[in-house]
Amino acid sequence: MRIPQIQGLRALAAILVTFFHARLVPGGFIGVDIFYVISGYLITGLILREIEKTGRLDLKSFYQRRIKRLLPTSVFVLFITAILGWLLLPAINRDSLGRDLFAAATYISNYLFAWWQNDYQNLNATPSPFIHYWSLAVEEQFYLIWPVFILVLAKYGKKIVLLGISITTFLSLLFSMYLTQAAPIWAFYSLPTRAWELGFGALLLFIPQQRIRIRVLPWIAFIGIAFSSLNFDENTAFPGKNALLPVLATAILIATISYWPPIFNHLSNSRVSQWLGGISYPLYLWHWPALVLPSTALGRPLRLYERGLCILLTIILAHFTSKYIEEPIRHKKLSIKVVYTGAVFTTVASLLAGIAIASSASSMISTRGDKSYTFDLVKVMEKPAVYGDGCHVNYGETKSGYCTYGDTKSSQTIVLYGDSHAAQWFPVLEKLALQHGLKLVSLTKSACPAVEVLRPDQGAFKMVHCAKWRQNSIARIQKIHPVAVITSSFQYFTPPSGYPDRNKWWKAGQVKLLRELNGSSSRIIYISDTPHPLRDIPSCLASRNSHACDSTQKTPVKVLPGFQLIDPTPWLCTTYCPAIVNGIVAYRDASHISVATSMDLYAKIEAALTAKGLFS
Repeated sequence: MRIPQIQGLRALAAILVTFFHARLVPGGFIGVDIFYVISGYLITGLILREIEKTGRLDLKSFYQRRIKRLLPTSVFVLFITAILGWLLLPAINRDSLGRDLFAAATYISNYLFAWWQNDYQNLNATPSPFIHYWSLAVEEQFYLIWPVFILVLAKYGKKIVLLGISITTFLSLLFSMYLTQAAPIWAFYSLPTRAWELGFGALLLFIPQQRIRIRVLPWIAFIGIAFSSLNFDENTAFPGKNALLPVLATAILIATISYWPPIFNHLSNSRVSQWLGGISYPLYLWHWPALVLPSTALGRPLRLYERGLCILLTIILAHFTSKYIEEPIRHKKLSIKVVYTGAVFTTVASLLAGIAIASSASSMISTRGDKSYTFDLVKVMEKPAVYGDGCHVNYGETKSGYCTYGDTKSSQTIVLYGDSHAAQWFPVLEKLALQHGLKLVSLTKSACPAVEVLRPDQGAFKMVHCAKWRQNSIARIQKIHPVAVITSSFQYFTPPSGYPDRNKWWKAGQVKLLRELNGSSSRIIYISDTPHPLRDIPSCLASRNSHACDSTQKTPVKVLPGFQLIDPTPWLCTTYCPAIVNGIVAYRDASHISVATSMDLYAKIEAALTAKGLFS
């Protein structure tokens, strides 16, 4: 049963997700939730109609139709993306490219991406071109379980089917609300925390057709989707209770199709909307690699006109993929054996391709520029030891461990305190502690600056965890009474809404930090933030002339007089900030200095700390 208005909703969902990833609509990720409600409604309707008509459900035919509908297009886009990624991306990226291709081909990529901490709302400098396949994995898992679930319930009558769907939907919603706070990445990617969205679509089938029509409902639903699209962003906790708005809005729009306002029908039934709805599946599959591969290959974010060109390319690719791949195979008469054999073959081929691509990875690069250098990017991208031994506290954790280094028997202690921009100084400080007979306690946490500012929740980052970790760390520092507290913080965090002046926000946080540390040590030393790369430096060096990577910006010094200041910028920059300093790649990513750079600055850090009276 083809409903033109639903085709229009599909078009809207695909465009919203595409515009979100093109950084044009901040809450466009709700397009996925619109897709889920539509899928729950249509698939459950197909299942119930077949059961009502025949008294049974042909599971083999059901799965055959799903495979024909989804697999050929997804595998085609998967392979083209893999080939282009292999050709365009630096050789060092092939390891993760192959790994992610392997994941996307397993139908459990949503859980693998969650396990690997790929935060869909806050993708890093070199995001996976396959990350969007997580939503397909959720739908595939739903299609696998849902027909059997409905078939079992149907044996006991339609009321039991309604009861079973209602209970499942309610429990899934409760679990989604809980896990969105407790483990947001797992909540975002998991079927149990997304099933309620599909369940809302399924429940629409049980709403009786009423003669009384509330004409304002479609408008309310439209406002709900518009509000979600424009006001939600990467800081919005999702799915959980926030997803209720777009899900309910979509459900209302489907339930009120028979009395949509004329303008809604005109827009959804137009040739453009019907065309976009018809190609919405390949449009979704193509949009992300079309945006991310050029950006990663260039080593920088795309400009506005470039994003526009990528969207145009996405639409063209989607049209021809639908015309020559999706629709012909979908309507072609194939035996069940051929379909299932094809599914197994393409899955195995995808897995092998992933392994082959990963095995072709190479970490050795030779730079091009005035001087030629050879680097092992694995070493360049290596993180400080505190990451490997669990002493750099991650999201969700509120207390650092023992985390004691240097001369552990010394009676004099120095403390390193802050976020990852403090942790980047750990290698050189550990060596200094050993050389000067000091104990070093490392207290660092991801995305949680020592500067006592409030940050909005963002993806896996929760301010409540950061605040508790700070409280525990300050208490420990006060108990230790170190000879010096050395702190540093990333300076480019986004303040919460209500803080129009970033400088005042940061200054107020430093005032509070000073007050918290008061009396703990006679030396409270602040290493001002390091220069700010505009590119992922290792990826940039692997793919272009080194001069093209010399775009790092100097970070302005914003440190209150109450701290003893050390400014590392003159050590890393002259009139500009090069990617290679003293023959060493200065940054391990698009934010942090490399371990080798930290160690190379040993003499300068030692002299600066000596000037502060730390070393005799």
